[in-house]
Amino acid sequence: MMQKTSMAVFLAFLAGAFFLAPQPLAAADSDAQGGDYAIGQGDVLFISVWKDESLTRDVVVLPDGTISFPLIGTMMAEGRTIDDLKKEIASRIKRFVPDPVLSVSVKSVNSMYIYVTGRVYNPGRFPLNGNVNVLQALAMAGGLNPFADNNGIRIIRDEGGKSSVFEFRYNDVVKGKMLEQNIVLKRGDVVVVP
Repeated sequence: MMQKTSMAVFLAFLAGAFFLAPQPLAAADSDAQGGDYAIGQGDVLFISVWKDESLTRDVVVLPDGTISFPLIGTMMAEGRTIDDLKKEIASRIKRFVPDPVLSVSVKSVNSMYIYVTGRVYNPGRFPLNGNVNVLQALAMAGGLNPFADNNGIRIIRDEGGKSSVFEFRYNDVVKGKMLEQNIVLKRGDVVVVP
């Protein structure tokens, strides 16, 4: 009886290990925790200084792209990586906290949106929770309505103060032609369906 119980516990442990070990969704979050994720307006950052609860808090990136933190005041956060922001906070806080052990992470991503407008069933703003291409964005917006110009769709992208326009011929792409037009969308992209 004792041996069966031990075997059952061991099997339960293994089953738990298989479910817990891979964690594929954590990989998607890792970009927001360091890597090359660019902080955006509305994101909630968790900033903590080890052994100092008064310097541990959630900070919201304001519409002007700045954050405010005790002892260092206001600083620009929008467009920066977590590592870059962490270095600047550490350098600014050193005169108040010697050898600070600092942690900065994205607690909530609230700045990753795309927009679909025009002749779709549900135009609006949609969260960008991963790699979303044009066809997927159109599906998120409920699809094209009967009056849409299927081959006149445009994607407008603003980067570095410059706007780019990409063409998307829906009828060709769904037939498996010109698949390079089915681009992966980026934060702030607008899909226009005339």
